[in-house]
Amino acid sequence: MTPGRIVALVIAVLLLAVVLVRRKRLAGERLVVALVVAAGLAVYGSGVLAHVDIQKGIEDLAKALGKWTYALVGFMAFAETGAFVGLVAPGEFTVLLGGVIAGQGTINIFVLIALVWACTLSGDSLSFFLGRRLGRRFLEKHGPKVRITPERLAQVDEHFKKRGGATVLVGRFLGFVRPIAPFVAGASGMQYRNFIPYSILGTGIWGPGLCVIGYVFWRSFDQVTKIAGRATLIFSLVVAVGVAIWWARKKLRDPEERARVSAWIERQPVVGPLWRRFVKPAVAIAAPRLRFLGERLTPGALGLEFTTALAVTAVGLYVFVAYTVTLAGNPLMLTPADSSLLRLADRTRISGLVDVMKVYTNVGSSPVVGLFVAVSVVALAMRRRPVELVALVVGFIALLIAVTATKAGVDRPRPPHKLVHTIGASFPSGHAAYSTAYVAMAVIAWRVIPGFTRRLIVLLGTILVCASVGASRMYLRAHYWSDVAAGWGLGFGIFGLCAVVALIVLYMRQTAPART
Repeated sequence: MTPGRIVALVIAVLLLAVVLVRRKRLAGERLVVALVVAAGLAVYGSGVLAHVDIQKGIEDLAKALGKWTYALVGFMAFAETGAFVGLVAPGEFTVLLGGVIAGQGTINIFVLIALVWACTLSGDSLSFFLGRRLGRRFLEKHGPKVRITPERLAQVDEHFKKRGGATVLVGRFLGFVRPIAPFVAGASGMQYRNFIPYSILGTGIWGPGLCVIGYVFWRSFDQVTKIAGRATLIFSLVVAVGVAIWWARKKLRDPEERARVSAWIERQPVVGPLWRRFVKPAVAIAAPRLRFLGERLTPGALGLEFTTALAVTAVGLYVFVAYTVTLAGNPLMLTPADSSLLRLADRTRISGLVDVMKVYTNVGSSPVVGLFVAVSVVALAMRRRPVELVALVVGFIALLIAVTATKAGVDRPRPPHKLVHTIGASFPSGHAAYSTAYVAMAVIAWRVIPGFTRRLIVLLGTILVCASVGASRMYLRAHYWSDVAAGWGLGFGIFGLCAVVALIVLYMRQTAPART
């Protein structure tokens, strides 16, 4: 028996125990809901459904359909939210399977991506308008039966008014939220013009992303589906924990509420003594440390910006060092991603696109990036931002030196049959490394440019440029994936380190005592 089934049985037993103990206090609707949930958990935990393999049925159907797989994948992508099928059937599995069949050559990956994106977007929109037309009336009529009062509906409306876009975007990646989030957004009164940009972004990442994953790793489909399922579960747990922490922090910010919760816990026969003897002393000891950690995660001073810069530095340098150590002793070695992505580039190569990429890839060359850095330096000088200016210049010069030294040290040959003129060794990709300067300039602009929307557009645009420059190097067979990843890691590591130093300097300047 799997751990999941054991947990389901335990929860079912506990739920039944609560029902038996409090059966006189529970209203009819609550009692029915509790019994239905307990029965469902018991059926799942018993393993009765283990022999019903929905995924295997979908896979067999897709193999039999051949070219008609387009229709199957498109329908499942649409029905995921448009008909709430995602509540009972795995939509992400079907989209992954479509990518696998495209990798086998039965269908075209580009047509599949366009179809999935269009169908998921259409399903979201239909669900939204169903919520707008039917959901509100239904909730107002039947909501009080399950304690969905007008006050709680007003809270939902306020939430979607303030954070509806983020809910729709994040909900696209949560299996238990994805099928109903557009419906609830429509029922809450959220404007469609505010809903559709986040739906476009969420479906554009989710659907095409799964198609490409299935397409690249079609030879190990079973493993990919397990990894994707675990990644979705972990992401859901992280979001759930984050929401719980946010709710508890908001609730316990009030001293009276904290005292009420503490008094309630101490009255409990089993938990109370543990709370008094162990938890409260531990909280008293940990509170200053947790407060320090919280200050590192809030904007301003050496808070969220400093923590983010440290994280970017650590991850970037880790990726660069890991690939460098791996390839230094054997420059001819290819990682699985190196081979897979080169084959993907070969299968998707179009002559017209190659010509475009030959021009576009120069956006990541040192002369072009250096020109943008020079313009940024002039702008920062005019705005009297010496710390950011020095950080940008030092970071770019250090990056030039590090790329040159690493190329000479590792001396990795270029991929065969490259389609563009190159100079020097392959590892790391200089174009990928230099393109991280665009993101660094966008981060600096975030501190200078007014308006959150403009800042976000600039930052996301530079991230897209950085990613596409690296992709162009692989598409033109100028670099392997490990070259590009190491270039990104080196660039973000160096600029992140410069950002850490710059933030410390700015903090020291702001907290220095005034001269008299």
